[in-house]
Amino acid sequence: HVQLVESGGGSVQVGGSLRLSCAYSGCKWNCYCMGWFRQAPGKEREGVAGIYTGGGGTYYAESVKGRFTISEDNAKKTLYLQMNSLKAEDTAMYYCAADQESDCPPFSPAEKYSMAAIRALGAKADFHFWGQGTQVTVS
Repeated sequence: HVQLVESGGGSVQVGGSLRLSCAYSGCKWNCYCMGWFRQAPGKEREGVAGIYTGGGGTYYAESVKGRFTISEDNAKKTLYLQMNSLKAEDTAMYYCAADQESDCPPFSPAEKYSMAAIRALGAKADFHFWGQGTQVTVS
C-alpha cells in the first residue's frame, strides 16, 4: 500500500523560493522511480522533475531547468523539490508520484545515470501512485 503525502506548498512572491516535500511509504522495497507533476486550472498536467531513488539520473522539464532541484532521502523516505526563482507561471497544484521497480523504466541501478534512463524517466507519466497535492501560488 503505497502512500504519498506532499507538504510545503504556500504563497510566495515572484523570485522567492519554496521546498516541497513528499513523504512516501509502502513500496515493497523502495519506490524505484518518483516524480513531481503540476497542474494549473484549465491546463494539462505536466511533468516537472523525476528521479530514480537511491541514486540515479534526474529529469527536469525545460521550463524549470536551473531553478528547481529534485532530491530524495532514502533514510527519511522523503522526496523533495527545491524551487528557486519562482515565476507566476509556476503557480499550480503540485503532486508527487511513485512507482515500484516493476512499473518503472527497466534500468538497473548501474544504468540509472545513463541518458537513456533519463529520457525514459522524462517520458513517464503513467505513475500508479499519487499524492493528494500541495498548492503553490506565486504572485
